[in-house]
Amino acid sequence: MSSEALFTALVLAVGLERVAELAVSRRNAAWSLARGGVESGRGHYPFMVVLHTGLLAGALAEVWVRRPDAAPVLAWSMLVLVAASQALRWWCIATLGRQWNTRVIVVPGAPRVTGGPYRWIPHPNYVAVVVEGFALPLVHSAWVTAAAFTALNGFLLAARIRAEDAALARLA
Repeated sequence: MSSEALFTALVLAVGLERVAELAVSRRNAAWSLARGGVESGRGHYPFMVVLHTGLLAGALAEVWVRRPDAAPVLAWSMLVLVAASQALRWWCIATLGRQWNTRVIVVPGAPRVTGGPYRWIPHPNYVAVVVEGFALPLVHSAWVTAAAFTALNGFLLAARIRAEDAALARLA
C-alpha cells in the first residue's frame, strides 16, 4: 500500500473521530440549552467548521496533488503527536462531561471545571487542536496545509478564547 493511501486512511480515521465528536457535542449542547445554557461566539463558529474541514481536505489534496515524500522520522514523530492530541482532546471531553461541546455554551450555575487537564492549562482542548493542526499534515510532509491551518487557526483561536473567557467571566 502506498504512503498516500496510508495517509488517506489516517485522515479518514481522524474524520470519523470528528463525526463522533459532533455526535457528543450535539447531545451535550442540547443538554446545556435545556438547562438555560447561553451560547456565545456564534459568529466565528462557521469559520471554525470550514477551517477544520479544510485541514482534512487540504492535507489530502496536498499529498495527492503535490506528492511530497514522507520522511520516516518526521512521519512517525508527527503520528505520535496526532495520537497525543487525540488523547488530550478526549481527556478534555471526559473531564468536562456534559459541559463539553464544539460551541461556547455556558450553563448558569454549573461549576467551572478545574480538574483533569484544566488543572494545569486553561484551554487544553485548544492545545490539542493546535498540535493536531500542524502534526496531521506533517505526517506526510504536507507543509503548505500545516502552515496555512496553523496561521488561520491562530486568528480563529484568539477570537474563540476571547468569547469563551468572556462567557465564563459573566457567570463568575
